[in-house]
Amino acid sequence: MSVSVVPQGQQPGKNTTKKHRYIEVYKKFRIGHIFALAWLCVSVVISVPWLNDLGAIIGRPLALFVITGIGYIPGYINMFIAVSLILDRQPPFKTTDPEEPVTILIACRNEEKRIANTLRYISNQDYHGPIRVIVVDNASTDKTAKTAQKAGEDLGIDVCVLFEAMPGKFNALNKGLQFVNTEYTVTLDADTILHKSAIRYLVSRIKSAPAEVCAVAGSVLVRNSRENLLTRLQEWDYFLGIASIKRMQGLYQGTLVAQGAYSLYRTETLREAGGWPDAIGEDIVLTWRFLNSEKKVFFEPLAVAFTEVPANLKHLMRQRSRWARGMIEALKLFRPWRQPVKYVRYMTGINLIMPYLDLVYTFCWIPGLILASFGKFWIVGPATLFVVPLALVQNYILYRYQHGVFKKLDLRIRRNRLGFILYVFMYQMLMSPMSVIGYCQEILMLRRKWK
Repeated sequence: MSVSVVPQGQQPGKNTTKKHRYIEVYKKFRIGHIFALAWLCVSVVISVPWLNDLGAIIGRPLALFVITGIGYIPGYINMFIAVSLILDRQPPFKTTDPEEPVTILIACRNEEKRIANTLRYISNQDYHGPIRVIVVDNASTDKTAKTAQKAGEDLGIDVCVLFEAMPGKFNALNKGLQFVNTEYTVTLDADTILHKSAIRYLVSRIKSAPAEVCAVAGSVLVRNSRENLLTRLQEWDYFLGIASIKRMQGLYQGTLVAQGAYSLYRTETLREAGGWPDAIGEDIVLTWRFLNSEKKVFFEPLAVAFTEVPANLKHLMRQRSRWARGMIEALKLFRPWRQPVKYVRYMTGINLIMPYLDLVYTFCWIPGLILASFGKFWIVGPATLFVVPLALVQNYILYRYQHGVFKKLDLRIRRNRLGFILYVFMYQMLMSPMSVIGYCQEILMLRRKWK
């Protein structure tokens, strides 16, 4: 099966002289900041009455501290992302039908109910090269290993089942890495299923990329979005929020997380980096180690997988606090200002201020919203809504792009209007407190949990 990647507006089989004007990456970076700075200046002017009113209550320095965290910095970042997405043009594939052997590495613990289905989707791939699967059972107490072995035999795919007694996902992944003998390694979570072209697009992207690209992050979306309202919210987070960040980072040649749930790596580079580190955010730390060595990490939006997201607040809090801890781990090991690539310095530098933004949102915005419901618009008022149109524009830009991606993959976007409304106006009120919990856990060095 051969797939042609055609620029937007061009039809296969038709001659056309219309071409998109190429803009160098450094120019896109500058343009993004020019628009973001202009937005910031407008925001500052509009917010003067808000700053004066709040300053009269809590003092001007503290008011500036609060408003900067609620409005100025988020507005600047959102405008930069929105402009970057408008300017982004995904590089064309040099090949769309690679045949290099690939190993899929699945680290799992107590996944007896899911592993067979995950393997079934692997068996349905339209990839023409050999695919070998290594399942590493990380001290499961159920029949994960036997189920995986039987499923491999029934499906007729090459499955090797290993056992790792030491708890920790990084231990399981490193155990599997010892048995990889292919140029490329794909990591996949046991609760994540692949679109039929997922592996083909991942390998196509790295085969089409410069030699310094050592990993490609796939596009992870939600498979259980119809389970309840919480999973509906997360559907938009993965579809718009996480995807927009990864597209922006990929544009500037430094995707900050080649997520363990679904990514491709050059096996040799993995081994040179020492495999996955002993960290709660092992994929974050590993990716930053690549970037610190002047390697590049790309993102491929056409390489789609669907994962099962937490369906209750307890598990969601555990996941997001773990992500926040992983970010702090990476910041402690790799200082942003020491990153060799300027774009990566900027993007990792944003993570330095994320704890500040989450703290302000948790302890100022949320209480301010409660006060506003009683008519006290000291913290949350009409001026704070200025960032909402920008968020909607950013989401619309990515929605149109994702719609095109889904059309190419013969997928359909589910209707989820209530989830979208709640995602835009309320989702961050869940995420910021969960991140703050993760920061506190890392500061106190509390016990790690894989799940």
